[in-house]
Amino acid sequence: MEASVWIVNLVVLAAVLLTDLGFREVSGLRLLRPVIVAVVIVPLYLKHPQSDGTGLALEVGGAAVGALLGLYAASLMRFEDSRQSGRIHSRAGAGYAALWTAVIGARLAFAYAAQHWFPQQIGRWMAAHRVTVAGLTDALLLMAVAMLLARTGAMASRRRQLIRERIEAWER
Repeated sequence: MEASVWIVNLVVLAAVLLTDLGFREVSGLRLLRPVIVAVVIVPLYLKHPQSDGTGLALEVGGAAVGALLGLYAASLMRFEDSRQSGRIHSRAGAGYAALWTAVIGARLAFAYAAQHWFPQQIGRWMAAHRVTVAGLTDALLLMAVAMLLARTGAMASRRRQLIRERIEAWER
């Protein structure tokens, strides 16, 4: 298994769990950090994306599944407006951690299995559908990054909504 698959997935898992578990402020920096991670990871590891056929569909599908999982992850978080401090906070617990761990564990298990448990079968499938190893790796990478960015986008949206509600209540 390529080191990039391990690195990207473990960096994403560590970043998410360290910044989201428990009661945390939803600050601008917290929302910017995952975008910076994506800006660094994508050009570093996304070397030869497939531009047609099944490979492209696999990459787009990976990104779409990642985005849906990111939105689901965000739905497992609770958001609160602390009027005393003027800050917005999120709360994420065991279910949130379990989802991220299961998704990333499944990606890593698939990548390992593709090389060690069923390499011939996946090789035949890739050849028949003209999917490159890079295309398959890119699909897994895009899934991880899309999950991270969709979760962050949902957090930013919820933060804006709570701030808007605070302003409307103050104006009354």
